[in-house]
Amino acid sequence: MTAHIFPFSIAYADTDAGGIAYHGRYIEIAERARMHWLRGARPAPGDLGFVVREIRARYMRPLLLGDEFAVVSEIIKRGAASLDIEQKFVKDGDVCAIIDLTVAYIGADMRPKRIPDNVLGAAQ
Repeated sequence: MTAHIFPFSIAYADTDAGGIAYHGRYIEIAERARMHWLRGARPAPGDLGFVVREIRARYMRPLLLGDEFAVVSEIIKRGAASLDIEQKFVKDGDVCAIIDLTVAYIGADMRPKRIPDNVLGAAQ
């Protein structure tokens, strides 16, 4: 499966007084990267689409004010109604953080539903 690359840079609003990116901002940036990547994966009429079921963040190196990096998103595992996604924050070839998550595709009844082929195709 093809990885999606989302360039980003750390702004003042992303940091604490010492210029280090807040840990919570990584999750927000990962969400922006996923939205950019999956923007063509429109849910079927009446479905709600993908929701985050589980998330885990690992921090290896801090990102600092002005740092330019990329979020590299990739589907690691595909289930009938879910995707396991890995999102790496990469700066100059170094992995600074990894967000692992599982998203579930749900219908209007709030229950897991098989991911439609057209939605899955847009996510790859």
